[in-house]
Amino acid sequence: MTLPAGFLATPIAHRALHDIEQGIPENSRAAIRRAVGAGYGIEIDVQLSSDGRAMVFHDGTLDRLTHATGPVAQRSARELSDLVLRGSEDRIPTLAEVLELVGGRVPLLVEVKDQSGALSAGDDTLERAVAADLAGYEGPVAVMSFNPHVVAALARHAPDVPRGLTTCGYVPSQWTQLPEETCAELRAIGDFDAVGASFISHDWTDLGSPRVAELKARGVPILCWTVKSPQVEASARRIADNITFEGYLPPAPDRDGPED
Repeated sequence: MTLPAGFLATPIAHRALHDIEQGIPENSRAAIRRAVGAGYGIEIDVQLSSDGRAMVFHDGTLDRLTHATGPVAQRSARELSDLVLRGSEDRIPTLAEVLELVGGRVPLLVEVKDQSGALSAGDDTLERAVAADLAGYEGPVAVMSFNPHVVAALARHAPDVPRGLTTCGYVPSQWTQLPEETCAELRAIGDFDAVGASFISHDWTDLGSPRVAELKARGVPILCWTVKSPQVEASARRIADNITFEGYLPPAPDRDGPED
């Protein structure tokens, strides 16, 4: 599936348009509304609840972002939805709730978080939950993951949804849970064709990679993460077709700034 054009035209707000100093946590309903109001695309993360629901939440554990502790996957969707996000009165949303909030008005990029702990093959419950939520959604949407096995599972369960690989340089000292040979395999982005990917979202600090250049020469859309200043954006856009950003406001197609 081809990545919709909106993903290349509209800057994408990383974990939605969050600003914790304004009481707007990452991946929250408030951040979603703010991004939609500003006309930005939205990137969100999903984790799995104990009862098989896709929850919009970045970390595998609750400690950093809520006042609770322990793994996300050990709590039900109802329990997770009751947890208040730190610095706000907002609570953890489900993917289904976020889809309703966005309503197709801006591009939505869903990163499916690895559940294996080692970017390896595992149970595909989260991928099936994401596919079920996306069934019938009519807005511009795409899915991606660092884990090629996850992307392959998404190809099986949601074949009509554009999918991509989240990629980087996989420096072994920064990926200590992975063997060096696994880092080398992932760095080569060798699974791109095998999983039916149509784009990558690459670490902006590694956009000079020869493999990124190869994919770009093939016409593969290159997104990048996570840009945090206009200066970095200018550098990243020499190679990347679009950016995922946070911490500043790049020009958006519909208006100059967010609606608060």
